[in-house]
Amino acid sequence: MSAISPDWIAVDWGTSKLRVYAMTRGGEALQTRTSDQGMATLTPDMYEPTLRALIADWTLPTPCTVIACGMLGSRQGWQEAPYRSAPCQAITRAPVRVQNCSADLAVWLVPGVKQNEPADVMRGEETQIAGFLALDPDWDGVICLPGTHSKWVHVSAGEIVSFRTFMTGELFAVLSQNTVLRHSLGGPDWDDSAFEAALSKTLSRPENLTSALFSLRAADLLHGQSKGSANAQLSGALIGAELAAAKPYWLGQRVVIIGDDRLCDLYDFALMRQGLKPERSDAGAITLAGLSAAYTSL
Repeated sequence: MSAISPDWIAVDWGTSKLRVYAMTRGGEALQTRTSDQGMATLTPDMYEPTLRALIADWTLPTPCTVIACGMLGSRQGWQEAPYRSAPCQAITRAPVRVQNCSADLAVWLVPGVKQNEPADVMRGEETQIAGFLALDPDWDGVICLPGTHSKWVHVSAGEIVSFRTFMTGELFAVLSQNTVLRHSLGGPDWDDSAFEAALSKTLSRPENLTSALFSLRAADLLHGQSKGSANAQLSGALIGAELAAAKPYWLGQRVVIIGDDRLCDLYDFALMRQGLKPERSDAGAITLAGLSAAYTSL
């Protein structure tokens, strides 16, 4: 096996996952490594040792430039990288250098983006947006990033104009694991028709969401409703409520969806039912493109 000798290192460090890429100056990833040592498991003094352990057998230049995005730049992370204020250019020109780091590593953090009214923030997604626009610089429209905290982002002329965040993924996890609904959910089963029905009902009448949620438990108790149907209905109801609130972002707009394939499939299906034809983009490729854009800006 040949030795890995990157020109620089790209890092995507989120709350639960760490991804590290050995990069060439031309933006090619020579090797990728992943770890479960996300921000939630670390204290500030653990970031450098964790990174070094993951790349210990790589041959690095001295000093080695590291460009990192994600939650390690939060107040609770390695070092805070202050938010930029929207509207702002999607591709950051001012990454923040980590101060408490050994001299042979020059670690730069991509700042997140904040919105003062309504109050909102993002960390990590701004790099995906930057990467998407680096690959398609003339694109204008709305970027949907489904996930634990789903984002709807209006971009125009290379700028992040405005955005809204929805706790849809986190609500699904909390409701399915820590409420009475946990007795009626679970397993890998899925019911497409149940998802579509719940999506339609909640999108048209989002004020009925909490009542619809309890009906999932009642249908189990009274009718023995399958867990597959309940799983799909919970997802459909929550995504329907999100789409209802995000309607000013997607109605009549050009939309691209970026994220986990399975989750993106659900949003794609939901938006197509509203008459849209959303585009798709590969999350991994655009994250690297965004980190590469930050690297070339140094």
